[in-house]
Amino acid sequence: MKHNRIIAGAALALSLVAGAASAQQMSFFRIGTGGTAGTYYPIGGLLANAISNPPGSRPCESGGSCGVPGLIASALSANGSVANINAIAGGSLESGFAQSDVATWAYTGTGIWEGKPAVEKLRAIANLYPESIHLVTSAKSGINSVADLKGKKVSLDEPGSGTLVDARIILEGYGLSEKDVQAEFLKPDQAADRMRDGAMDAFFFVGGYPAGAIAELASQHEVKLVPISCEEAPKICATYTFFAADTVPGGTYDGNPDDVKTLSVGAQWVTSADQPEDLIYGITKALWNDNTRKQLDAGHAKGKMIRKESALNGIGIPLHPGAEKFYKEAGLLK
Repeated sequence: MKHNRIIAGAALALSLVAGAASAQQMSFFRIGTGGTAGTYYPIGGLLANAISNPPGSRPCESGGSCGVPGLIASALSANGSVANINAIAGGSLESGFAQSDVATWAYTGTGIWEGKPAVEKLRAIANLYPESIHLVTSAKSGINSVADLKGKKVSLDEPGSGTLVDARIILEGYGLSEKDVQAEFLKPDQAADRMRDGAMDAFFFVGGYPAGAIAELASQHEVKLVPISCEEAPKICATYTFFAADTVPGGTYDGNPDDVKTLSVGAQWVTSADQPEDLIYGITKALWNDNTRKQLDAGHAKGKMIRKESALNGIGIPLHPGAEKFYKEAGLLK
């Protein structure tokens, strides 16, 4: 009998240890962002921190992490929308940020994805915030409109980025093409360095304001934001309905005291249908809890625009079932 009690006690101890190990099991979740000088990267860091809850963390109700138990999320610097979607499709990223236009094209196999296999497993977690199209020029360049870019040294952003896609659309809308400018394909911080050195007249950037690379450049060099609007180029908004009118408020960047009209697309958090439903449900729930709200409000100017009420705006691809479950529970989806 004593022997049986010892065996039973050992079995109980082993089961408790196994249960504890299971409860502490780690999982990893990567978020592909953009270059470190843009808005995707800092926002990705905020969200990674919000959804993480490493083993041994204090419980949410005790002031600890309110993320997914056992999850360790990380934000990775990447080449932006197109590159992130390709990485998700290839299985080298669990999730990433993408412009609404690029995500829709990828899922449907249209637009820039025409002729390539559609990314049919692409799924949305949330719409985050509007991404403003910045056309930054050196004040000495004499560029006052998109049409003035003709013959100038212009960076359209790097291959694989959503900015490059939209820059081409903007040029076309104003009757120009890459051949009409001295096109270069650099990250925003590299383009800013070239402009600071007098070797770049203008560069495009699509992202939330204030963008770090532009703010730093404007503090050291006289730059000007050039307006972009559908009044000036109606073909853009007539052909590409995902663009919305936007304004970069005066004072956002040094030397630009007046509001500047521009266009915007939605920044969206996307993943694969292959990701587990319970995991994405937990991530979506963590994204919209009160603790995350405080982090977003305090962490970045664009974080304040990430609102649950606009989480489903402009989404042109299916929601992940885990995210859909949360939004139904939250009353945002019938």
